[in-house]
Amino acid sequence: MRLTFLGTGTSQGVPVIGCKCEVCTSADKRNRRLRTSAMVEIDGKRIAIDAGPDFRYQMLREDVRHLDAILLTHQHKDHIGGIDDVRAFNFVDYPTIHIMHLYGNAPTIEAVRHDFGYAFAADKYRGVPEIELHTIDEAQSFSVEGIEIVPIVGKHSERFRSVGYRIGALAYLTDMNYIAPEEEAKLRGVDTLVINALRWESHSSHYSVSEALSLIERVTPRVAYLTHMSHRIGLHADTESKLPEGVFMAYDGLRVEINE
Repeated sequence: MRLTFLGTGTSQGVPVIGCKCEVCTSADKRNRRLRTSAMVEIDGKRIAIDAGPDFRYQMLREDVRHLDAILLTHQHKDHIGGIDDVRAFNFVDYPTIHIMHLYGNAPTIEAVRHDFGYAFAADKYRGVPEIELHTIDEAQSFSVEGIEIVPIVGKHSERFRSVGYRIGALAYLTDMNYIAPEEEAKLRGVDTLVINALRWESHSSHYSVSEALSLIERVTPRVAYLTHMSHRIGLHADTESKLPEGVFMAYDGLRVEINE
């Protein structure tokens, strides 16, 4: 299995528009972060996790010509804003049309249907995205192209929840600041854990670095990567040097091979 970090930044990305802090003005490419998303490749299948506003550029940067499905974590724009660009995959082999399969919980699927309503109209105009929506049961595993996916539900805020995903030896969590013990139990035995860590200070809707490290310590993966990081987390080189052994800051374009 291969994991590619397509983006590792917050809803504003890094650099933040107008900001002149040392992170936003850094020449180190690891400090330049598009909106958070990832891609998993396994058994010849390719699955993206989230499709935010940078989706088009991320696909071009990684030279992706086909994509089998997209798992959505939640309904916020930095995670669904690029869905219109699945049109390129729909029609890349025209006249053959490849339907894009999107998976998410009920609130997320409802938001996609609302925000991209033209893709689901009874009388669609030519060239709109060809999408099939799949509402997942958060309490049940499901299959995508023969690959078992286990949902991991977390609290994003008092109003929103986010769904992480376990795919074999990989678990991917973003936009959370709490998961219940029964959800945490689903992470036991993972080889690679990806978890959001917004900044050093606490936050109402995301794990801080210390909170993420606490969860990592309880789960005990072989290796862990922090993602969804703001400019307030500090310079990549400085911050990563402070992390425990086996914990790393992800960066855009990083590829990780995961043994099953």
